[in-house]
Amino acid sequence: MSRAVSSAPSEFISQTPDICGGAPVIAGTRIRVSHIVHRYERERQSPDEIVQAYPHLTLAQVHAALAFYYSHRELVDQEIASSDELLLRFKQAYPSKLSDHSKL
Repeated sequence: MSRAVSSAPSEFISQTPDICGGAPVIAGTRIRVSHIVHRYERERQSPDEIVQAYPHLTLAQVHAALAFYYSHRELVDQEIASSDELLLRFKQAYPSKLSDHSKL
């Protein structure tokens, strides 16, 4: 059962245990709020550029994701930190073989 989350209209943001591990997502998609935040905060993309990257999203959905983030910053930042940590562990466990070719 999907549950609407406060601080953003329920039509835009939802959390469901069996979708993306219960992470907040844009309702009706598997696009995590953290993905939108990553593009906005780290890649410095504007909301319009994010919509270009995800043409099935509306500008209102992107703004709702950002509004949710600013209301639940600790939750989303924790999810981002966990993802970053997992990525780092994978990079250490499975280093790129492409760097070996530069020595040829």
